[in-house]
Amino acid sequence: MHFVWPEALWSLLVLPLLWAGYVWMLRRQRAQALRFPSLLLLRPALQGQRAWRRHVPPLLLWLALACSLVALARPFARVALPADYMTLVMALDVSRSMLAQDVPPNRIEAAKAAAKAFIQELPAQVRVGIVSFAGSAQLAQQVTDEREALLTAIDRFELQRGTATGSGLLLALATLLPDAGIQLESALYGSAFGGYGAPGSGARPLGSAAPASTAKPPPVPVGSYTSGAIILLSDGRRTTGLDPMDAARQAADLGVRVHTVAFGTPDGVIPGMEGYSFFARVDEETLQAVAKVTGGEFFRAQNAQDLNSVYAKLSSRVALESRDTEVSVLWALAALLLVVSSLGLSMHWLRRA
Repeated sequence: MHFVWPEALWSLLVLPLLWAGYVWMLRRQRAQALRFPSLLLLRPALQGQRAWRRHVPPLLLWLALACSLVALARPFARVALPADYMTLVMALDVSRSMLAQDVPPNRIEAAKAAAKAFIQELPAQVRVGIVSFAGSAQLAQQVTDEREALLTAIDRFELQRGTATGSGLLLALATLLPDAGIQLESALYGSAFGGYGAPGSGARPLGSAAPASTAKPPPVPVGSYTSGAIILLSDGRRTTGLDPMDAARQAADLGVRVHTVAFGTPDGVIPGMEGYSFFARVDEETLQAVAKVTGGEFFRAQNAQDLNSVYAKLSSRVALESRDTEVSVLWALAALLLVVSSLGLSMHWLRRA
């Protein structure tokens, strides 16, 4: 929690003075009672078990004043609120390793079914784009709020050789932030294409100036972009394309969270591919690192039920966004409730006295 006017918190120093004054008044009243004894003083003594009641209303008023002084400083807190608008880009692995049958009927069919169920359950204000990657990355569906178009794009998936995890992540980032100046050509095919997006990029004809749109923007705090996120699902190790960590660092610089899902069991096997069987090991280490560097979350799913649970958790997260919100009204409301409680208890107990 932080405050717009933190200097106002100095006023809290008056609270111990007020409480000390209240204690002093009680002691003074006791001294006067001993000097001028009266039978009326026996009544509170006979009802000693309820003597504490007279201290409750002042205590509530004291707490109400404390809440009012905190509200005066205009506190801000990071709270999760319903997202007004959000864009989500799903980067899904469609490499041949997704034929592994450790997740029945196989990984790709289970992943497609879970992804479609996830999309259908998303709130209406969430738009979605889909990127598929294998030996290269492709934009399967531009960002849209039309659920049927998204489901059709998933049905069109075709498996390919290779696993270009970093390329898929970078294409997802460019799809989420098309105006961020990310030059996919230079990142995926070499620095000769120029622009922001890859180590050694920026090569251009001698004497020519770099376009303003390709200038690398200054880094922002990790996870600070709250209008969208990326979900990266993969079941294997990168075999080609951009290093996933290079793409992850670019996402981190732009404040974009990347939630990663490692799909499949450690003993996944692709049976009968060209007469051979191959192990399809999940690269959990890289996916964990991608999530960590971008401020996202890492999930492990070894079967269809796990994957459905992962998507359910992600659905609840993207429906909410964390924002710094002024909570002065909550402190003021607490002060009001304390004042009302103090007055109510005073009237109730005095009536019964």
